[in-house]
Amino acid sequence: MSKIAKVEPISVSYPEPNDNGAIRNLTLCRIETTDGIVGWGEAISMWPEACRATEIVISGMSDLLIGRDPLDNGVIIRDVAARSWWYGPEGIAAFARSAIDIALWDLRGKVSGQSLVTMLGGAVQSKIPVIASTHAFSASLEDEVKKHAKYVEQGFHGFKIGLGKKGDARIGYEFDRDVNFMKMLRESVGPKADIMFDRGQHLRWDASYATRLTMAFEEYGLRWIEEPLEPWDLQGFRQLRSHCTTLVATGERCWTTDQYRRLIESGIVDVVGCDPGRVGGITGFRELIGLVEQSQLWFNAHAWSSAIITAASLALSASSSRSLLFELKPIDNPMQNELVEEPFWHVDGYISAPNRPGLGVEVKDSVVQKYRMP
Repeated sequence: MSKIAKVEPISVSYPEPNDNGAIRNLTLCRIETTDGIVGWGEAISMWPEACRATEIVISGMSDLLIGRDPLDNGVIIRDVAARSWWYGPEGIAAFARSAIDIALWDLRGKVSGQSLVTMLGGAVQSKIPVIASTHAFSASLEDEVKKHAKYVEQGFHGFKIGLGKKGDARIGYEFDRDVNFMKMLRESVGPKADIMFDRGQHLRWDASYATRLTMAFEEYGLRWIEEPLEPWDLQGFRQLRSHCTTLVATGERCWTTDQYRRLIESGIVDVVGCDPGRVGGITGFRELIGLVEQSQLWFNAHAWSSAIITAASLALSASSSRSLLFELKPIDNPMQNELVEEPFWHVDGYISAPNRPGLGVEVKDSVVQKYRMP
């Protein structure tokens, strides 16, 4: 009988062309069985010190996995959660749990011959509309408009643009310039393409400004505004939603099912953002989907890291009717296009969940070692 034999955390560091070449970091988890089957997980740990700390926690928890049956992933992850309770349900502990959980699901699928979407109960959506998930970093608004128009020409249903990012675009800082950018985008891509904006963490909007700006964007058909305010500004969110018809997306900085439950009960959100690389993995994301379905809201996978997270997020999104779309980074990048044998891409603007065992991706060890954090 196959048993878990090895647990290895590996942090990688790589340039992200979709973020103007900024160096990004994440922590992978590689779990191998006695008969050589490998499962991969990931935490979006980002900062080097967080990656190192996540590695230590994963290594420390390895005694909870070694010798266990990989089909018992549910029992194992409960033991992991019980151990990590001592040092918190959030932060580094959540990163470690997430990476381990995803790797365990991948391993279970590979051992049993089942795809993740099958293990989740099947695909409710056989194909999901795809948008380009982008950052604006050119000083020329005209160049940014041309760039995003090309994505629509390539078959994407639209795009979500991160504001306040690295580079020279400085979108999100000047009201009139931002509204003009939205107007130019809509005129370029036509009335049907989805356009979303995501306030970057470098920006600070108060409720009045966020409301006024969102209402101005609405004139040109904004699909949703993401993270427009700090997550604790509940009154600000209520003000925004009382004045705007645009969908409000938030939740990216939640860690636990309890936090998501409180967010949903607050009544401030239409589209709940979630990343399996920080919320307890596939198990945690699955719990969120249950809450979203009960409340008849929407959820969106914040899958902006490696193909491992993309695979997990895609299966989770396909498993529910409450996912509106799926995001892909449009520019080739190391952790999507180099990392796996068959990178993810859309077909005529749609994407389906992998049907191969586990996550459905084959990770290249050589690429992991190429970008391994020194």
